[in-house]
Amino acid sequence: MLRRHKGVPVAIAAAGTLVSMVALGPVTSAVAAPTWRTHVCHGTSRHPGELRGRSLDVIVRGLCLVRSGPVAISRNLVITRHSALIAVFGMHHTHINLAGNIVIHKGGTMILGCNPKSFPCADDPHPKRPSLISRDRVGGSIFATDALGVVVHNAWIGHNVRQLGGGGGLTCKPLGPFTHVHSPAYSAWEDNWIGGSIWVKHVHSCWLGVIRNWIGVSATVSRNKMKDPDAMEVVSNVVHQDLTCWRNNPKVQFGDSHGDPNRVGLHAFFECGFHRVIPNPSGQHVHFDHISVHLH
Repeated sequence: MLRRHKGVPVAIAAAGTLVSMVALGPVTSAVAAPTWRTHVCHGTSRHPGELRGRSLDVIVRGLCLVRSGPVAISRNLVITRHSALIAVFGMHHTHINLAGNIVIHKGGTMILGCNPKSFPCADDPHPKRPSLISRDRVGGSIFATDALGVVVHNAWIGHNVRQLGGGGGLTCKPLGPFTHVHSPAYSAWEDNWIGGSIWVKHVHSCWLGVIRNWIGVSATVSRNKMKDPDAMEVVSNVVHQDLTCWRNNPKVQFGDSHGDPNRVGLHAFFECGFHRVIPNPSGQHVHFDHISVHLH
């Protein structure tokens, strides 16, 4: 995957592949006019669309990139069925400032945000010592229903996150736009500020992680099933109210994240309960941690 797969770091190599993919052909500019209006960003893997400037609403059809300058959207961004938005670039002040919601439909993919530590930007000129960062802002919520994969890093999300179903099935074979970076389809929510709650439910995929997020209300990770035995890393989060992890396969674990226990303000239930002590990292029998501890 872009982050890692079975312990092999591939983020930097994957980013280089993505840049090469963009260079295959001319980019179709989807937003160029200075006025606020609705735009459709459409493209293919050989000729991806590019989202720029200001828009009222944005509709993504096919493959759309955000790789140059700030993008301002005054209402909503919709990723249609089997389409993809790739916004993992940090040069040229690249980021998205969205006032409303992001909606991802069946089979859709969104890869949003990058930072030097956990997910280097695809255009970082020093991939071995990355320094670029994106600061995407979503004023509303992110809703993904039966999406193929949702990978979000370093974003500010004003309200809620809801990812229900999808994931591409119990396989670690590359699928959809992930094939361009030789990665399995997967989902990750890492290093984000989420003002409301996050729900991730009924996702069947290769790998899932919910790591180092600040969550203003509650978090629920339930009934998800992953192919990779290292999956289901729900660690190092700050959750101000309740954290519920239930009926996941594999069960929530530290994996190879070398993360810290979740810090929870009110209640922690089931696989993320305060009582649960598990190996950290997984696969050894020397060091153990509580998966969750009290915030105060």
